[in-house]
Amino acid sequence: MKDKKTLLVTGASGDIGSALIWEVISGYDRIFALCNHSEDRVKQLQQETGGRVIPLRADFSDQAMVESCIEEIRRSGFMPDHIVHLAAPKVFQKQFAKTCWVEYETGIQISFRSIYEILHAFIPNMVKNRYGKIVLMLTSCTLNMPPRFLSSYVTVKYALLGLMKSLSVEYAGKGITVNAVSPSMTETRFLSEMPELIVQQNAADCPMGRNLKEQDVIPAFAYLLSDGADMVTGMNLEVTGGSR
Repeated sequence: MKDKKTLLVTGASGDIGSALIWEVISGYDRIFALCNHSEDRVKQLQQETGGRVIPLRADFSDQAMVESCIEEIRRSGFMPDHIVHLAAPKVFQKQFAKTCWVEYETGIQISFRSIYEILHAFIPNMVKNRYGKIVLMLTSCTLNMPPRFLSSYVTVKYALLGLMKSLSVEYAGKGITVNAVSPSMTETRFLSEMPELIVQQNAADCPMGRNLKEQDVIPAFAYLLSDGADMVTGMNLEVTGGSR
């Protein structure tokens, strides 16, 4: 437990990112909100929280921008105690034979290498303080057999799952927890490139009769960031409405 905490959120301008910040802001002295699009949403959060939210422009497809963001946070003197990684390219359906390597590479850069660089930069300080919480956004596709035509998306999420599991073991004795949240299809702007028929069919197939909303997913992140989850690590928490 730590009284004054700093949170770093990637993908902070997304529906889940901005909703999460609103949910947990009372527990932090400052939140670094890294975003590439919809910066106005994060700037509004900054204004309405008395400057505790600090927006940083971060196009994670650009390695130089990732490094610049990390350096800016270092210069601030406020090292993150908690890190939530949401950043990802939009999901799309495409047959493997028609999927170019660059689409895998883009996903790896935005979703995997970015958090690799961020954790490399800030885990040493967590180790020094013997305190830290890391939560990664995965997907219900990592729980069972995934849908067809999502090979690049699923591959990157499995890479993140492997990173989460490995780091949870490595840092369990150093006061750092590393977990993930795996929601089923969530109706946010992230789905804008998915066919509407697929979104509707997924809702019909869910035992609860609908797809998730961001408010269904936020409590899982809030729990894993809370003091109540101090002994929870290496978990891939599923939020699926009963879907398997």
